[in-house]
Amino acid sequence: MSERSIPSGSYAVLGLGASGEAVCRFLAKRLDQGTVERVVAYDSADTPELRSRAAALEALGIECVLGAHAVTAPAAVAVASPGIRPDSPLMRSAQEVAREVLSEIELAYRASSSPWIAVTGTNGKTTTTALVGHILDCSGVPCEVVGNIGRPAISVVDDTGPATVLVAEVSSFQLRSSFRFHPRVSVLLNVTPDHIDYHGSFEAYAADKARIFAQQGHGDTAVIDVDDPGSARYAPIVEAAGVSVVRVSLTSEPTRGAFLRDGVLVVAGEHGVVELVGRDEIRIKGQHNVSNALAAAAAALAAGADLEGVREGLRTFAPLPHRLEPVGVVDGVEYFNDSKATNPDSVLKALTAFDDRPLVLLLGGRNKGSSFASVAKAACTRVRAVVVFGEAADEIAAAFEGKEGCRLLRAAGLADAVTAARSVARAGDAVLLSPGCASFDEFRGYDHRGATFRHLVEEAGRAT
Repeated sequence: MSERSIPSGSYAVLGLGASGEAVCRFLAKRLDQGTVERVVAYDSADTPELRSRAAALEALGIECVLGAHAVTAPAAVAVASPGIRPDSPLMRSAQEVAREVLSEIELAYRASSSPWIAVTGTNGKTTTTALVGHILDCSGVPCEVVGNIGRPAISVVDDTGPATVLVAEVSSFQLRSSFRFHPRVSVLLNVTPDHIDYHGSFEAYAADKARIFAQQGHGDTAVIDVDDPGSARYAPIVEAAGVSVVRVSLTSEPTRGAFLRDGVLVVAGEHGVVELVGRDEIRIKGQHNVSNALAAAAAALAAGADLEGVREGLRTFAPLPHRLEPVGVVDGVEYFNDSKATNPDSVLKALTAFDDRPLVLLLGGRNKGSSFASVAKAACTRVRAVVVFGEAADEIAAAFEGKEGCRLLRAAGLADAVTAARSVARAGDAVLLSPGCASFDEFRGYDHRGATFRHLVEEAGRAT
């Protein structure tokens, strides 16, 4: 079988979220072409929304089973949504029944004829992916931004060809079930503890992240942030496989790399050292976003962007929602929505974005097996107060025991946390929602949490 063709036979689709639905619609088009014999979609939930979605898919020839805990029909191939845990009964049964269990991103790669740029890392994936796409647009390079950031990749492959670059944000969940996925340009931003509850250990999580390089070789490019120990370890390994490695650093000047020199973003390589833009010209906040901008510039250049397009893209790219997003000012206090910060390392990065400005930090939600000791240490030297809320409130509060330097408040949920923050913040302060946890104890997702925070701030502003 060719690297770029989808498997034939019957399919099981695990999960009917956005990516699962997109996979079903893609496969439905092939039911009458002989490649795909039968498609059965399974979801362990059974809600009115899913029933409506299932009815629409059944009209296309897809069989749907809701409230499912096992794959019950024969299937040569299973395509698993990222949310399906590897230890779930549904996944285990699929592994017993199917010849292959693939991620949606793997299926999309096999179905496509486009070159790919793939971006992964514990933090910064979405901003970097969006910025790569923006730079390519500014350079006149046809591209589609896909993956976790927006449309599932499988939904665009029928409409794109070799002239269009697919820029994909890919997660450890997707890479775990990817076997032939071969991006021409890969980006690894960082690897810090996250999703331990899903992967079982940090080592397993890191190994799944590193699968982004598995198929790369001569003629390919890997952009790796070498300031982060978790990602830096892969640079010599990937280079030994013949991949051209571009090292990103804010603390050194790699011979072939992207770095900061005297406040200017710089790339260095075959054509010497080239200055791009000043650090103060980019609109995204925080030291970590300087690293993300350097990585995006290097990846876009490797994919055919020109220098003027890179410079324009870096200058004009705006912050994304839920990522250090300013959402309002109430009583002289500015509020920032960083709801996408779902692990402790992302909180540490967010704390660097405000210089010495007094902060009130909102932490909480559902923990994913992470320690908050490093956040407590950093917060107690940096913030005026910390408000802990949600399911993990007691666990986070325990990390602050015995530490001095900031006031600790408790709240039941996000609304109470905003009220508590208002009670202690002073004019000129910033209130930062950077929860360090998943949102599923109270919300549908980080975007729902961020939108609710924005609404609460707007309501508070109207009430003053």
